[in-house]
Formats: sequence, C-alpha cells, structure tokens
Amino acid sequence: MNYFAHASALIDEPAHIGEGTKIWHFSHVMAGAKIGENCNLGQNVFVAATVQMGNGVKVQNNVSLYDGLHIADEVFIGPSVVFTNVINPRAAIVRQNEYLATHIGKGASIGANATIVCGNEIGAYAFIGAAAVVTKPVPAYALVVGNAAKQIGWVSEFGHRLHFDAAGLAICPESNQQYQLQNNAVKRIA
Repeated sequence: MNYFAHASALIDEPAHIGEGTKIWHFSHVMAGAKIGENCNLGQNVFVAATVQMGNGVKVQNNVSLYDGLHIADEVFIGPSVVFTNVINPRAAIVRQNEYLATHIGKGASIGANATIVCGNEIGAYAFIGAAAVVTKPVPAYALVVGNAAKQIGWVSEFGHRLHFDAAGLAICPESNQQYQLQNNAVKRIA
C-alpha cells in the first residue's frame, strides 16, 4: 500500500487510492472509487463506487460522497457537508439510473454543514459559506452564502475577498495575483 488507512477504515477492492493519501477512522471506500494522491479523508467519510477525486483533496469528518460526484484537485470539503445525487428521491421508487452529476472545480472550498443539491457545478476556486444550500451552479471564484445560496462577492485563489476597481481589476492581498471581472465572470490575469 502506498497510502495510509486506519485499521477501522473499510476499503472495498478494487478501489484506486493514490500515493500519500490518508483515510481515517470508520471511513468506507467502495470498489471502483478513484481517489487521487495526497488526499485526506477524515473520520466517518463514505466514498461511493463512481466517485472521482483529484489530487490534494481534503474531506473533513462526517461527509458522504455519493455516486455522480466528481471532485477536481485541491478541493476542501468541510465537516458534515451534504451532497445529494437524486433531485426527487422517494423511498418506494428506485432512481439509481437518474443520478445527476455534480462537479466541484479545482481549488473550491465548501464550508461546514453546507448542502450541495445534485446536478450543479461548483466553479474553480469558488467559496461556499458554512451552512449554505447550493441549488444552482456557482461560477468560478464566486463567494456564496445562505439558504438558498446567493452570491455576495468574489474570492482569490487564496480565499481572500476581491475588491474590483472601476476598470474591473483586483489584487489578492496575500499572493498579489491579479484578477479581472468582465461580463460577470472573474479570471486570473497575472
């Protein structure tokens, strides 16, 4: 094994787990799951069979990653985040062939106790506030909060709020990276 799994973790074979990944207490990875390198799965994390996870992902305690979820590199998923995979679940109706895909873009952060309704894309470096309920796609670099989640601003790749000038330019106070806001979309320019 080129990864660490706590003795209480259950890893169904075959699952692909990248080098340097750590899987902690009472977690369960189903056969077929793909977990990248240097990931960290906290206590009581469930990973379904079709989940695809990039490198450097951090999943905190008590999170279930269901079928249809695609997680890019360097994503942070806070404690007790909830993902769904069926838009209209009913106990008496089997809808396994109706799972809706959810994509979490590179570097995005999802705060504690947030809920992500299936079928939505979270853009790269987006920041989802704690306890937010995401019911629609979130653009790259967007800062969203509340129930239902509403965008209240933009953040840098380092997670700092961006303040754009009249020309639509902003600088991250930590990294000095430059960003441009144009047509209600942000991109890093330097």
